[in-house]
Amino acid sequence: MTTPMDMPSMDTVELGATGLKVSRLSFGTGTIGGGGRSQQSDLGLEGLSSLLLYAYDRGITFWDGADGYGTHEHLAKALAQVERSTVTLTTKTTSRKPENVAADVERFLRELQTDYIDIVLLHCLTSADWPETAAAAMEQLDRCKQRGLIRAVGTSCHDLGALTASASSNWPDVNLVRINYAGAAMCGPPDQVRELIEQMVLGGKGVYGMKVVGGGGDLTHDPARAIQYVTEQTRVHAMVMGMTSRAQVDENAGLVQKFSAVGV
Repeated sequence: MTTPMDMPSMDTVELGATGLKVSRLSFGTGTIGGGGRSQQSDLGLEGLSSLLLYAYDRGITFWDGADGYGTHEHLAKALAQVERSTVTLTTKTTSRKPENVAADVERFLRELQTDYIDIVLLHCLTSADWPETAAAAMEQLDRCKQRGLIRAVGTSCHDLGALTASASSNWPDVNLVRINYAGAAMCGPPDQVRELIEQMVLGGKGVYGMKVVGGGGDLTHDPARAIQYVTEQTRVHAMVMGMTSRAQVDENAGLVQKFSAVGV
């Protein structure tokens, strides 16, 4: 059986024009997540933090969280055991009022026990007019960025209109996009989403893919096919996958490394 020491460390890439360098595989902590819990938070504080560190030793240094996943504490415990600058950390806010966004960022910093957050996304955008309706939230995140509290801002879209608007908007530094070969739990057909990803990348945005194996893991019967599609057929810089065991970390890391496109 192949062990972590037998495997090459994960490739890293520039995340668009953000200035951030990320591993091609991101450790997701929100599988079937919401309401303050996820399959990853269900592992417990020690269970998830130790798995994050196991992944870190494999070169998976891009960690993805959100306020709604209930995993800030777990991420903080793992983060405290490594050099902070070696991890790229994402979290997300569902707040849209500027005062709530500011309060969220301050709370996230406390919960994550860090002086800065690499990426903060507006979570679960579902309307094409979000650049107008979320303008105050965007301005607040920009102010936090100017203060050095966060390094990049962006969107996580759950609607084709919202995703199209995100591809056209100059505001996001980073886009988190649902993409898989089957169109499962996606904003639109794979070919259409691929075109939007291309537009984002050409515009200098950092793009990473989620739902690589579907919304509820319905493509996990053939993870190799799912990962190969995203790495070879799209221009995403990285992909985020929720993992709950060392075996999953090893399998996904090995497949991403195997199929990773050369350059983006």
